[in-house]
Amino acid sequence: RETWRAVRYRTMQVGRIRDELKRDGLGVVELLERGSARYVRRVARGGRIPGSGVVARVLLRREARALAALSGLDFVPELVREPELERLPCGDGYGPRGREVLVRSFLDGVPLHRAEVLPEDYFDLLDELVLEMHESGVCHNDLHKEQNILVLPSGAPALIDFQLASVHRGRGRLYRSRVHDDLRHVQKHRRRYTRDGRGPAEQAEGAGHGFPRTRTSALWKRLGKPVYLWITRGLLRTRDGEERRPSSGPWPTWGPPLGRRDGAPRP
Repeated sequence: RETWRAVRYRTMQVGRIRDELKRDGLGVVELLERGSARYVRRVARGGRIPGSGVVARVLLRREARALAALSGLDFVPELVREPELERLPCGDGYGPRGREVLVRSFLDGVPLHRAEVLPEDYFDLLDELVLEMHESGVCHNDLHKEQNILVLPSGAPALIDFQLASVHRGRGRLYRSRVHDDLRHVQKHRRRYTRDGRGPAEQAEGAGHGFPRTRTSALWKRLGKPVYLWITRGLLRTRDGEERRPSSGPWPTWGPPLGRRDGAPRP
């Protein structure tokens, strides 16, 4: 029988599952801990629906590719290559295989819709972060979800969940369309959080204008999204995509601005 010291040492070296963050028809997302460091692990094991594992692994590869392209960019997760963390059994004893595991760094923040305080220039900083992401050739493609946009303890914005992200070598029409849609979603959040006296007047002025829906986005909404929702909600039973702050509030209070980051591209 292992002593307490031996178990503690082994946990510090290998890691342990601290919490299960999410479980759905695509797999499980867990919070891991090793020593003082925390990580998020996605296990694309699928569910009971035939083919769900294939879909989950496709999304996993998209996220891995996007995080690799964004390596070194502040306020997005860092891809972690740690065999010990990848092989760690799930809480129910399932032994994950390498091709169905992604480990990333943990960002200590709250989703935008749960934030109680925002700096006055929060959405300016979010614009800058999204533009930096685009300069790396990555489009998020899922920024309409408030839970994919974090507020860190410092008040700075951060981005997570790159399962639908795309990596572009060139700057063609598809890239430009997806850039446009990312920025359009950020402006929609800005408008919602600042209009009708909810936020600083200078942040609300002109918010949401100048970003009409692109043809690609319109086709997706009309043809692609119904199929996507049928698969994710109907078959896979994933229902977290519409979580957002109620229109009735409560809305966050506003604190002093953080200031623009040096070297960040201007919106």
